[in-house]
Amino acid sequence: MHKTTLEQWSLLEKVVELGSFARAAEETARSQSSVSYNLSLLQERLGVALLAPEGRRAVLTPAGELLLNQVKPLLKAFSYVETRAATLRNGVRTRLDLVVDNIFPRRRLFAILRQFQQMYPQTQVRLTEVLENTSSDLVNNEADVMVLTRRQDITGLGEWLMNIDFVAVAHRDHPLFALNTPLNDEMLRPWPLIHIADNQPAASAAGESWTFSTIDAAIEAVMYQVGYGWLPEERIQTQLEQGVLKILPLSHGKRRATPLHLIVKRALTPLDEQVETLLRLFSQPR
Repeated sequence: MHKTTLEQWSLLEKVVELGSFARAAEETARSQSSVSYNLSLLQERLGVALLAPEGRRAVLTPAGELLLNQVKPLLKAFSYVETRAATLRNGVRTRLDLVVDNIFPRRRLFAILRQFQQMYPQTQVRLTEVLENTSSDLVNNEADVMVLTRRQDITGLGEWLMNIDFVAVAHRDHPLFALNTPLNDEMLRPWPLIHIADNQPAASAAGESWTFSTIDAAIEAVMYQVGYGWLPEERIQTQLEQGVLKILPLSHGKRRATPLHLIVKRALTPLDEQVETLLRLFSQPR
């Protein structure tokens, strides 16, 4: 058995925080003698002086400061366990599974998650980023909320959320820019088109097509002049502003849009508070 208790350490922390036994007793709704007894017992069992008088205040000794700093993470963790137990008792959701297509803007995604965490710190979000060709069974079985380009084969209730703009780009030193004229399919044919799995807007490549499984890999391929590519404009905004990537002067269709839909698992109806909040955060104007 342990010689000391979390209650004793918690009282020590409160005495140090408030500066006196009397104020700690008032804060914890107990008698001053109870606080004094518990801290005396704590020091006796440890064989170390933890507190010393300094005027009218009780302050930590060097040993007390060292030991209390080691115990504080345990006190915080124990408080978290008790809070989590309360949420379970009250039927509050403790986990939410979110599946998001990897073309969704990262900056907006993490801003939404940060807001949600601040509102529901006891609810864990398990985020899975997927490609458009991810198995619909995997998505349906695991996700409470989904942000996907397709709605077919998804057993959930959803609506259009936003369009993701794709632009045709190449590295600024790519030979296509040396042509100095609007580009047609014949001019593009000698160069590989960089694809992002099945997430590309509907388009037929003028020549050969190379497929990459992630947006980051496709961006790097274009950066290294493997070919030109249709890439999400938001994800390459920095490279465009720096002039490293440039939008190709196509003779037609310089920009294409892919729709994203916000979908919620059908079995969740009626929706709980956390799901409703997450849907609202995704739907609010940018």
